[in-house]
Amino acid sequence: MPLVIAPLNQKLKVFKILADGKIKKHLESLGITINSEIVILSRSGKSVICQIKEGRLGIDEGIATRILVNQEA
Repeated sequence: MPLVIAPLNQKLKVFKILADGKIKKHLESLGITINSEIVILSRSGKSVICQIKEGRLGIDEGIATRILVNQEA
């Protein structure tokens, strides 16, 4: 499911990033890679606030729809 519609406050695992090279490289530099853990803390307006490792990050809705995640068991 896309990150933008994923449930709040649950551990999620990134399994695919549907973006071109430049955006993908930028996301990797922020810690969003395949198999990385991510938790959605809140949604506000057109952005998603996520926790990645020890930091928090705001991701625009357009990019969040291109990050596909699975719920961890």
